[in-house]
Amino acid sequence: MSATFALALSVAMHVTWNLMARHLPRTSSPLWWVLLIHLMLFAPWGLWELATTVVWSPKMTLLLIVSATANVIYFNGLAQAYELAPVALVYPLVRSSPLLIAIWGTLFFDQNLQPIAWLGIGISALGLWIMASSARQGSDRHAFRWSLVAMLATSVYSLSDKAATEHVPTFMGLVGFLSVGYLASWIGMTVRMWRHTQRWMPAQRIGMPSMLIGGTCIGLAYALVIHAMRQMPAAEVVSYTNAGIVFATVLSIFLFKDKVGWQKRILGALIISSGLGVLAMR
Repeated sequence: MSATFALALSVAMHVTWNLMARHLPRTSSPLWWVLLIHLMLFAPWGLWELATTVVWSPKMTLLLIVSATANVIYFNGLAQAYELAPVALVYPLVRSSPLLIAIWGTLFFDQNLQPIAWLGIGISALGLWIMASSARQGSDRHAFRWSLVAMLATSVYSLSDKAATEHVPTFMGLVGFLSVGYLASWIGMTVRMWRHTQRWMPAQRIGMPSMLIGGTCIGLAYALVIHAMRQMPAAEVVSYTNAGIVFATVLSIFLFKDKVGWQKRILGALIISSGLGVLAMR
């Protein structure tokens, strides 16, 4: 499977899940449900592939631990930020992580990018920040801190996942690799829920179609991203996935008539697209 096809399919799944999640009540904790469905549907096969096709070494074990830990920190940081500010503010900030991925990759992994790639990533990050500024409400300062935590965690697990592709030969093995992080994150979300509500599961359940589609999308979309990292630098791959934000923004404004801050959101989407166009010229 080519990196281009994997990224296109991943973006389609990402947009599908995000548009669906817009219509789900936040009190039902949709992410908790879809992670659970992923773990039930895909994790058993993926973990079997991971266990039987990988030649295990201390390095591979360390990569798995680092990735799983970063996933837990990411989901916790995202949840904390969402309690303080809207998704429209938090998510674009978190998705500007390719800048950090490029910096860490250059400093510690000798993953040198071409100057035009740096330019494309920087332009896209500018578009994301403009998009985030369209929703400045809530406790922005504290939300920014937690968004930064989630962004840092994203940069860590992206680079560890990129390194893991050298050791995991099959696509389902990659699904198993990320399933370890998803399991740890789901357990962390459950413990956090208990501390806040004294319940081990959400009080409200989302519909079965939403659970199945969401579990499939979230279960496979990022595995496709990791697969694309076999052929491309991690910073570039994660940048390209931000095309999903552009599509979701356009659809939400013109199809679902969400006009809140639409001028800045459109401007941000145009700048992100320009950055991705520059990146594609490398």
